Amino acid sequence: MVLPFLSLYLTKEMNLTLSQVGWIMSSFGVGSLLGSYLGGKLSDKIGFYKVMFFSLFITGFLFIGLQFVHTFLGFAVGIFITMTFADAFRPAMFVSLKAYSKPQNQTRSLTLIRLAINLGFSFGPFLGGLIIAAISYSGLFWVDGITCIAAIVVMRIVLKEKKIHIGKSKVIIEKENKITSVYKDKPYWLFLIIIFLMGFVFLQLFTTMPLFYKEVHGMTEVQIGLLMSVNGFLIFLLEMPLIHYIEKKLLDRMKIITWSLALLAMSYVVLNTTDWGGILIVGMLFITIGEMLAFPFTNNFAMNRAPAGNEGRYLALYAMAFSCAHIFSAKTGMEVISRFGFSANWFLMGGLGLLAVFLMVWLRKILDSEREITMNN
Repeated sequence: MVLPFLSLYLTKEMNLTLSQVGWIMSSFGVGSLLGSYLGGKLSDKIGFYKVMFFSLFITGFLFIGLQFVHTFLGFAVGIFITMTFADAFRPAMFVSLKAYSKPQNQTRSLTLIRLAINLGFSFGPFLGGLIIAAISYSGLFWVDGITCIAAIVVMRIVLKEKKIHIGKSKVIIEKENKITSVYKDKPYWLFLIIIFLMGFVFLQLFTTMPLFYKEVHGMTEVQIGLLMSVNGFLIFLLEMPLIHYIEKKLLDRMKIITWSLALLAMSYVVLNTTDWGGILIVGMLFITIGEMLAFPFTNNFAMNRAPAGNEGRYLALYAMAFSCAHIFSAKTGMEVISRFGFSANWFLMGGLGLLAVFLMVWLRKILDSEREITMNN
């Protein structure tokens, strides 16, 4: 609930400038980066279950505490600490799929997790808008914090801890590929650059887009929450059957990721074509379809690329690529809007999205060559 309204809260309730909001969002990203790194590292050392539990439990109390911080510097430090604990959860959650899901079901299992997240996100922004209208912005922090704590208590009661079993075939594959470290896996680093660009573009939805809705189109918090809920609700309804169809038809997943990046780019460019309010729905549909196609298959690629025993490191770097995007995305967007306006920012995001498409085409060629070498050997 907090994230979609954070930029509005900081400008409206705390009276911060766009530049200051950008710095706080960057602090958010730095905390996310550190949390993702620690979450992956600790998942390999002490186990994903403990990381998930303590991450979300502590995060709940930190979210509640954020509402009592009223200075720019204090909030920047507070959001950094909160996200350090919060985003340790992400790589641990991805690693947990190795324990709770069969290999052939991992993409669909990941999609099921995203379905649950997006069901929450379909209600979260709308309920958040109602809470702001009925109570105040502080109500968001209370509800977000309490639901974090409640979720992890339920997890502790109903979900038993399991260990990841490394299969013999996986160890053989690792030796054949001779990938001893993620830092030597060059195609994976190109993939991480693509993920960074994808995150850079996508995260504008939560940072600069709510300001655009309010300042340019004059929408209320309830209307903003309702429009943003369209994203989560459509993903909840359509993503699972769409992924099932793609897997059943054995469609090329890397091509699908390429097309999804093109849709993300277009979702911002279309906003500059007209002042008609309906274009906001068109843009939201583009970004939603792009998200549905991109996120499950990029997650799956990262998971399958990881050699046995290194899942935490690979998935941590995947999460860290998003965190790096968070550091620069909001600050860049806020500065561009402050100096040149919203239109310039949407063209910039479209251009970065197309750059990601070009890099994805390059990565596909590298992976095809890699496959040919493996088959010949």
